[in-house]
Amino acid sequence: MTNYSTNLTDSQYDAMIQIIGDTRKRKYPLRDMLNAIFYLLKTGCQWRMLPCDFPKWQLVYYYFSRWKEDGTFEEIHEHLRDKCRERQKRHRSPSVGLIDSQSVKTTRVGGESRGVDGGKKVKGRKRHIITDTNGLLLAVEIHAANERDGKAGFRVIKSLSDRFERMKKIYADGGYRGALVENVKNELGWDMEITLRSDKSIGFKPLPKRWVAERTFSWLENFRRLAKDYEYKVSTSEAMIYLAFIALMINRIDAQ
Repeated sequence: MTNYSTNLTDSQYDAMIQIIGDTRKRKYPLRDMLNAIFYLLKTGCQWRMLPCDFPKWQLVYYYFSRWKEDGTFEEIHEHLRDKCRERQKRHRSPSVGLIDSQSVKTTRVGGESRGVDGGKKVKGRKRHIITDTNGLLLAVEIHAANERDGKAGFRVIKSLSDRFERMKKIYADGGYRGALVENVKNELGWDMEITLRSDKSIGFKPLPKRWVAERTFSWLENFRRLAKDYEYKVSTSEAMIYLAFIALMINRIDAQ
């Protein structure tokens, strides 16, 4: 097989296969499946356009779908994020989160949950994420672009409540003002701090804390599959986000 730059190293594959826990011998190794998936994520090619030195695209897609549906990608992501935080001498459970959304265009093919973000003039979907203070992903939800940040934001924030016992504060921008702040306080007992841009500021100026979430979105630009939302199902879109962070974190761990 061609040595693509997206191929997993021995140590990276060992780390992932320990989590997947499937070491059975088969005609096409799981390493080839993972390499094909990361190749597609990085290059943005279609499933049917995977290079012929990978296993047949139908087989690669089968494993992708299986790992997406049974939560394998999320499990790998959670394990690697915990490991990254531990190496930075941080508790596995963060106490602070940063929420933000990004509207992205979808294709003409169609699919679930699509709408128009009137403010940004984007027809497609929104990626709603919460990160820790290092920019690592804590939660993601993909939904129609016309859904208000305040409404969708509460769902994303609430998804943290049974996963991070130390969480106590969420930073957000002005789009999350209003009832959301009170709902988070009343139902979850967490504080929300809204950071507003000054009317006197000229040009681009990073906001305190908020720049971390914005930087996280910029990391996703390294993966062409995420330049636009090409997926029919929102679950597939979310899986691609998890895979992007898996690739980012596993490279960090391997480099240390």
